[in-house]
Amino acid sequence: MGTMPVNRLLFSMSLPMIASMLVQALYNIVDSIFVAQISENALTAVSLAFPVQSLMIAVSAGTCVGINALLSRSLGEKRQEAANQAAANGIFLAFLSFLVFAVIGVFAARPFFLSQTDNMEVVEFGTQYLQICLICSFGIFLEMAFERLMQSTGRTFYSMITQGVGAIFNIIFDPILIFGLFGFPKLGIRGAAIATVAGQILAMALAAWMNQTRNTDIRISLRGFRPNGRIIRQIYSVGVPSIIMQSITSVMTFGMNHILILFSETAVSVLGVYFKLQSFIFMPIFGLNNGMIPIVAYNYGAANKKRIMDTVRLSIFVAVSIMLVGLAIFQLFPDRLLDLFNASDHMKEIGVPALRIISLSFLFAGYCIIVGSVFQALGNGVYSLIVSVARQLLCILPLAYLFARLWGLHAVWYSFALAELMSLTLSTILFRRIYVKRIRPLDAFRGQESA
Repeated sequence: MGTMPVNRLLFSMSLPMIASMLVQALYNIVDSIFVAQISENALTAVSLAFPVQSLMIAVSAGTCVGINALLSRSLGEKRQEAANQAAANGIFLAFLSFLVFAVIGVFAARPFFLSQTDNMEVVEFGTQYLQICLICSFGIFLEMAFERLMQSTGRTFYSMITQGVGAIFNIIFDPILIFGLFGFPKLGIRGAAIATVAGQILAMALAAWMNQTRNTDIRISLRGFRPNGRIIRQIYSVGVPSIIMQSITSVMTFGMNHILILFSETAVSVLGVYFKLQSFIFMPIFGLNNGMIPIVAYNYGAANKKRIMDTVRLSIFVAVSIMLVGLAIFQLFPDRLLDLFNASDHMKEIGVPALRIISLSFLFAGYCIIVGSVFQALGNGVYSLIVSVARQLLCILPLAYLFARLWGLHAVWYSFALAELMSLTLSTILFRRIYVKRIRPLDAFRGQESA
């Protein structure tokens, strides 16, 4: 973390995560592709379920950001016991989060769909799918927690294995359980949910075993464990802004679904398809983030300004390059992308211009994602929260509503690109502020230590 050349360190930590994230994105897309073969109503149901699933991932990923930052900083400061305690308390918080979402799955899944549509087939499909995903969510919560422990100590290769195994299991069993192949029962949309949670549980078990047998930098023991309020507060001081920031995506998507469903349920399906497709572009950048955050956090703890800035610059360059490739794909082949989801002519009529317009936001998104992750790595997650609130709640939703009222469905999609431009401006201002206050003074601090 503190001595390997930055480019080699970043890529050695990020490439396994980028590969595993691509597999994750692939199985998200495959899941919807098979669901679309059932009917467009089934695809709409999965699209309407997305905000709740996104909220679940937000809680898990945000908590893991706090664990990751605290653990990496503790290791950088050579405080072994603090790192061990961060890991144990992180696992405890992951399990508590699962319990909350399991209760939501039992009592709130059906009312959630009834609040969005009166199409009873969509409601039934959505309730069946979402209840299974939430009641069995211990797999995803604990999987992510164990994987972040390995990422925090530089063992991203093992995270790639665990995520890859879970994703491949899901990809294989999706069609088997949905359509009843090879003697398995035909479960329809329930089969898609069961394949998803089964893959997550398998990955969780493998990640737990690898932490115990391969991760020598931390020692996890829950024997005699008691929650540590101070450590939990430290985890959530970074994690809660990240949770809120990522949860805002759920609020934004829920609001967009309500705006779009006024035009047609097909418009909701188009937005759901976009989110599935864009994950294939964004997931590699999130994998890059997972490699970058512990490097920045470790070298901040070690007061090494040069390695922090070298890591940030290289990460921005790679992220922007990936986004430019994604922009080209969405601009050139939107109809082919929609064909993957058995799109009707009406869906293509809405979806082709939508994908081209929304993807204009890719021009700025790579930079903004990396800068937001730097805020989190340095313990300033509130800056990421400010940018996210401004982008998704103060820009996307109001603009989408206004454009829908004034110019119709076609204009709604421009709200994404305009909001990303605002995010670019605000992210740059806040990064300059954190650089002056937190990063630039490290040279003086390092000089005092040497003296």
